Amino acid sequence: MKALSKEQKKEEVDEEEIKLFGKWSFKEVEVRDPGLKRYICLKPLVLPHSMGRHEHKRFGKAEVNIVERLVNNLMRPGKNAGKKAKAINIVKHAFEIIHLRTGRNPIEVLVRAVENSAPCEDTTRIAYGGIVYHVSVDISPQRRVDLALRHICEGARLAAMHNPRSIEECLAEELILAANNDMKSYAVSKRHELERIAMASR
Repeated sequence: MKALSKEQKKEEVDEEEIKLFGKWSFKEVEVRDPGLKRYICLKPLVLPHSMGRHEHKRFGKAEVNIVERLVNNLMRPGKNAGKKAKAINIVKHAFEIIHLRTGRNPIEVLVRAVENSAPCEDTTRIAYGGIVYHVSVDISPQRRVDLALRHICEGARLAAMHNPRSIEECLAEELILAANNDMKSYAVSKRHELERIAMASR
């Protein structure tokens, strides 16, 4: 058998593309929102589990893959805390459902959902002379992504509660609706609500 040269070996490595769960490619996915481009990480990985390496670095979560951040948000309430393998399986099955329903790359659907459900404005309390005012403020891009992911997971959780449908189906539906900018999505309706209140407080 002929020995491969260094260049040929390098080409072979390049051909073996890193895919999420061995199925979904990160190549064609791009972030359309210029404000969120730096904060939605699409670094290719097979399994969304970085062992919390970002934890001790300021703004380190901006370098955590967006799929892993979704998984981390699913572990939020007390009884699910720390059950990362369970959360990864939920996301994996939800992505399968998204692909079956839409025929699109689930990573792309997730990115569109985050873009559509990331609020731009919020209100803050300002105490002035003993009177509290609510003033409209712009939201930083990092917090926009945080809120979008939080509301997507919250919507899926609330939809699955007291419902025969599984959390996987509810998460898939929430992501599809949010990606289509549908007001039936909990995350999108939450964004509009926040922005409406902020607009009234300008």
